[in-house]
Amino acid sequence: MSDQSDTAPRFFEAVRVWLKIGWLSFGGPAAQIALMHRELVQQKGWLDEKRFLSGLSFCMLLPGPEAMQLATYTGWRLFGIKGGLAAGLLFVLPGALVILILAWVYMTYGHVDLVVAFFVGVKAAVLVIVLEALLRLYRRMALSAESLVITLISFIAIFFLQLSFPLIVFFAGLYGYLRSGRHSSAMSLSSRVLPLNYIAAVLLTGLLCWWLPIGYLWISGHELLTAVAIFFSKLAVVTFGGAYAVLAYMAQDVVIQYQWLSNGEMMDALGLAETTPGPLILVTEFVAFIAGYHQGGVSLAVAAAAVALWVTFVPCFIWIFLGAPFIERISEHPGLKAALEAVTAAVVGVMLNLSIWFALHVLFSQVTAEKAGIITLWTPDLSSFNVTVAVLTVLAAFLLLVRHWHVLPVLFLSGLLGLLGLVIPAA
Repeated sequence: MSDQSDTAPRFFEAVRVWLKIGWLSFGGPAAQIALMHRELVQQKGWLDEKRFLSGLSFCMLLPGPEAMQLATYTGWRLFGIKGGLAAGLLFVLPGALVILILAWVYMTYGHVDLVVAFFVGVKAAVLVIVLEALLRLYRRMALSAESLVITLISFIAIFFLQLSFPLIVFFAGLYGYLRSGRHSSAMSLSSRVLPLNYIAAVLLTGLLCWWLPIGYLWISGHELLTAVAIFFSKLAVVTFGGAYAVLAYMAQDVVIQYQWLSNGEMMDALGLAETTPGPLILVTEFVAFIAGYHQGGVSLAVAAAAVALWVTFVPCFIWIFLGAPFIERISEHPGLKAALEAVTAAVVGVMLNLSIWFALHVLFSQVTAEKAGIITLWTPDLSSFNVTVAVLTVLAAFLLLVRHWHVLPVLFLSGLLGLLGLVIPAA
């Protein structure tokens, strides 16, 4: 099931390239995908354009970080499951190591005034980054009246009615898939014989790797670790639209429902994840570390971070190894294309919710949730508006959206301005 050709590399030669990609994969999925394309297609010629783009299209249909899953697919295409595991792990592990170190530093020194000032500056830039991601996703959306209606309904459902993100994604995808039947006949996949032994082996092995550790934690009575495992397992199957979209679901739940960390710590987690290589969904590791640290110190924090990493990324390998043999046909399936369009429209609505929620908590130090029947209204205290944070947000918007600076310089500049006292942390 691998693509062994005259241009195929030796395994350890490919490992060196995947490790290089893992350490250089800053800047979000667009930059990461471009880096992989340059290294694997343009410079090395290990994959042709058609297979690379087919793999990318398939990964866009899946929950989870598309860049990490594309790396896994390129490894599978070259060396089968061994290559997929190597490419996927090397894409994730460098950033995971950096996040672990930063999380420890943050929890150890995070309440020092200089560190607080730095992260207040970072938060202003993060707000613009989230808005920029919303604009990118909006431009990817099919601009039709139907898509705009799905976006509006999704925004109302999550912002005012507090419906869960997975439920919104499920019904949007189901609607898109069913709608496609009225416009085009579904492409049959039955023309290709399914390797049932392969599918059964991958599915059984993957599910055991995923859920046996969770079962052990539950039987052993590790309440926090079990809760972390179950929560981030649910997250792993609903991360359509990238990490920014799922943050709306994760951030509000870990802050409001589970109370594992504060609003400020959640914003700092996103800011730190932006500064590291690897997929942004590594923010789950940081969140789990903080949750464990609050309840049991460093040892529980490291265990919680490891559990979050495991349940976040094991499903990604399952999706790729199951679908890789059929990517060329699945990526052309009209029903799945229509489902993806509907999910993308719903994710734009969720992203709009995320942007507003983040903006309120960055620009105002006091925000309350007021209930009016089934409707929830987020109400800021106008007296807590931070003018200097607003000014720095405008500066970050200018640098990112007008001057098109790379995200890392903007984040570090914003943090530096905080350190210089140009941003006064809200009390």
